[in-house]
Amino acid sequence: MHTVVVGTSGTTAEDVIAVARGNARVELSGEALDALARARAVVDALAAKPEPVYGVSTGFGALATRHISPELRAQLQRNIVRSHAAGMGPRVEREVVRALMFLRLKTVASGHTGVRPEVAQTMADVLNAGITPVVHEYGSLGCSGDLAPLSHCALALMGEGDAEGPDGTVRPAGELLAEHGIAPVELREKEGLALLNGTDGMLGMLCMALADLRRLYTAADITAALSLEALLGTDKVLAPELHAIRPHPGQGASAANMAAVLKDSGLTGHFQHDEAPRVQDAYSVRCAPQVAGAGRDTIAHAALVASRELASSVDNPVVLPDGRVESNGNFHGAPVAYVLDFLAIAAADLGSIAERRTDRLLDKNRSHGLPPFLADDAGVDSGLMIAQYTQAALVSEMKRLAVPASADSIPSSAMQEDHVSMGWSAARKLRTAIDNLTRIVAIELYAATRGIELRTGLVPAPASAAAIEAARAAGVGGPGPDRFLAPDLAAAEQFVRSGALVEAVEKVTGPLL
Repeated sequence: MHTVVVGTSGTTAEDVIAVARGNARVELSGEALDALARARAVVDALAAKPEPVYGVSTGFGALATRHISPELRAQLQRNIVRSHAAGMGPRVEREVVRALMFLRLKTVASGHTGVRPEVAQTMADVLNAGITPVVHEYGSLGCSGDLAPLSHCALALMGEGDAEGPDGTVRPAGELLAEHGIAPVELREKEGLALLNGTDGMLGMLCMALADLRRLYTAADITAALSLEALLGTDKVLAPELHAIRPHPGQGASAANMAAVLKDSGLTGHFQHDEAPRVQDAYSVRCAPQVAGAGRDTIAHAALVASRELASSVDNPVVLPDGRVESNGNFHGAPVAYVLDFLAIAAADLGSIAERRTDRLLDKNRSHGLPPFLADDAGVDSGLMIAQYTQAALVSEMKRLAVPASADSIPSSAMQEDHVSMGWSAARKLRTAIDNLTRIVAIELYAATRGIELRTGLVPAPASAAAIEAARAAGVGGPGPDRFLAPDLAAAEQFVRSGALVEAVEKVTGPLL
């Protein structure tokens, strides 16, 4: 099994995904264990002093003015976890919780939190045992970290609350820890606070969204090329010299992908010779690289933000290298929240342009010779009419999901926490948007491949033919009389989601961008 070693200098998005989705084993480096011990010594020294130190010997948030006596400090740390584990609503996905736990361990291992080495080791042990705390949809405002989600994870480390075992069954966390020989942690000064105070949930979801969107944008370049082919469009607009004079990197990459898919096509080049000659293709076809490329550049920006956050130690207060323990605002989720929202906007626009191409394929007045709705016997058959309805409904929801969560703020903690990021909410809606975009691209694939096959006597590009063959082998049906359509669309969705579409095309084109 792949092992991820956690040190003091952060982690990578690839490691997050390996742990969250691939169940990679987690180990703490010797450097991290040493840093943990050094920082803990600083916290212990401060705890022994009579002067109050936030998070060590005081209450929290608006209650930070109270000095807590030594005999109550362990109770204080337990209480903050119990009281903050106040989430409600449906459970979030296992991969999200694993990413959240791993990223909190990443910050703990940095040596800036003051957590004891044995607490960090317990966090790694829980991940390695496949124990996943039950975390709920609602409870994070994205400031002071993803508080409620992280609290439910910390509660499980204490042997309290519920968790899912490796067999998928939800049981009391204490039982699961005992079965795997893991002793519940007994929190000491600052440790409860340190387990709760980070952007780990929204960051984990950002890392996974970036991986999903990169694959999905390549798939969308392929389906755009297939639509261009089915509509007998021109590939001249994909010429690299045209994109060189507007040098946005994403635009050039998308154009190159489309050109690679369309190489040696027998369907392009009919630009002014069909029954409805055109001077130019419609925007949804001609501007496909510009729209998808802008999304690609958005992904690149979001990845830069993610890399910075992955290298960060997010906690409050923090132990600095010179031994000072200082309060700060680094837990604010604004940097992550903004790019999560930005990605949702880009994804909505990509879904919108894909739906416009699909609609064009189905309209006999704009499809340049294809039958109405790509039906076998139009009138008797409805063809893909309602598949486009489904796609349109998904696009409409994508537009609603593109409304930024980070533009909102709602005060909390008796106005101490009076400006929050809503980054967790931005991440949650982005996950829904990515699922919807996958379905939208799948419907375009379904329509475009049917359109190409209906162009009898014309030979598609070798890459297009490979995509069609692989799709049919995966259960994505071709032209013919009306049939129960939902299973075909579900097969198309899985074909796109799994990466099989990109894989089939790359066997002909080589690696796409």
